[in-house]
Amino acid sequence: MLSRALCGTGRQLAPALGYLGSRQKHSLPDLPYDYGALEPHINAQIMQLHHSKHHAAYVNNLNDTEEKYKEALAKGELLEAIKRDFGSFDKFKEKLTAASVGVQGSGWGWLGFNKERGHLQIAACPNQDPLQGTTGLIPLLGIDVWEHAYYLQYKNVRPDYLKAIWNVINWENVTERYMACKK
Repeated sequence: MLSRALCGTGRQLAPALGYLGSRQKHSLPDLPYDYGALEPHINAQIMQLHHSKHHAAYVNNLNDTEEKYKEALAKGELLEAIKRDFGSFDKFKEKLTAASVGVQGSGWGWLGFNKERGHLQIAACPNQDPLQGTTGLIPLLGIDVWEHAYYLQYKNVRPDYLKAIWNVINWENVTERYMACKK
């Protein structure tokens, strides 16, 4: 399985296809001591307020900011290219989902970059056939449709898995790959 890819530029890109962008959200860490442990110098009420309200607000704001950042990255040049090449994001999503559902047996659904044409393309590859080696497309986004990727949760209902996979795509990585490959 691909864990690193080289774009035609020779620049090594971040590991990605196995990583679906399901990075855990930040959470408020527990204090290693009781709120009252600093009494009489700092009382428990102040510690509880600062930890459970103020510190928690910073953590929540960080999570919100990271989510907005990921959305903004996907809305930039990559989104414009998706609109140009597929008409809309929804049409792109429909086409990639259909290509992935249509893989007979095991394989991959792909969003690739056609360096010659400077356009995005959708492809599907059976088994472990490499996208670049079989189509010449540079891999930007791969959707694993081997049954081991979804069978325990979705059984043999691949369309349900493909509907869910859109919620965990690492658009930051797809955008990085796109930006590197179009140079």
